[in-house]
Amino acid sequence: MSSIHIFRDRTDAGTKLAEVIFSHFCHENSTTDQQLNPIVYALPRGGLPVGVPVARRLGCPLSVVVAKKITLPSNPELALGAVTADGCVVWSKQKPQSLEVQDTLIEKAQQKALSQLEKLTIGKPEVSSLGRLAILVDDGIATGMTMIAAVKSIQLQKPNAVWICVPVAPPELLPDLRECCDRLIVLDTPRPFLSVSRFYTQFTQVETEVALACLQQQTEWL
Repeated sequence: MSSIHIFRDRTDAGTKLAEVIFSHFCHENSTTDQQLNPIVYALPRGGLPVGVPVARRLGCPLSVVVAKKITLPSNPELALGAVTADGCVVWSKQKPQSLEVQDTLIEKAQQKALSQLEKLTIGKPEVSSLGRLAILVDDGIATGMTMIAAVKSIQLQKPNAVWICVPVAPPELLPDLRECCDRLIVLDTPRPFLSVSRFYTQFTQVETEVALACLQQQTEWL
């Protein structure tokens, strides 16, 4: 099946997403007595070019929360679950029955998450979402597991609210995503979904250097 190019690239998607988030943010600010104090958390690496325009529009810090898929060595494309660098785990219905296998797979995926987080730490601002509005962004959602694991990780910091905001996601995932956050913003929910990449004209891999530059640019801009 041919691709349906909704976005030019991740920056284009982030710019469009930023305007919708900003509209929700302004409305929320005008209807609550409590002043919202946002932080944008991107899921690296693809979420960072999306997160820059969002953080810029809101005038707030850009940080990361790292989650990795839990997979079997024999089938690395099939996501059995996801785990964050700090150990928050989400499983799919394909969860292995053996606790020993579970532990082994979690450890392997968590090590990947910790390794990526370590590479990005130099650019990550020292911020906490305690009492703040945490906005989680990515370039799209395919299974929802890494995003849900990331939400669980951020919720440990006791934010005032958590929003999930992405350019594209499968329509069938929306109920589960809404259930785990305070607000869900998705620009498009095309069918059939198949993969995030088919909705972008340019969807090249985001290298660590580019991801770091995204973090550092926003920190310097603030």
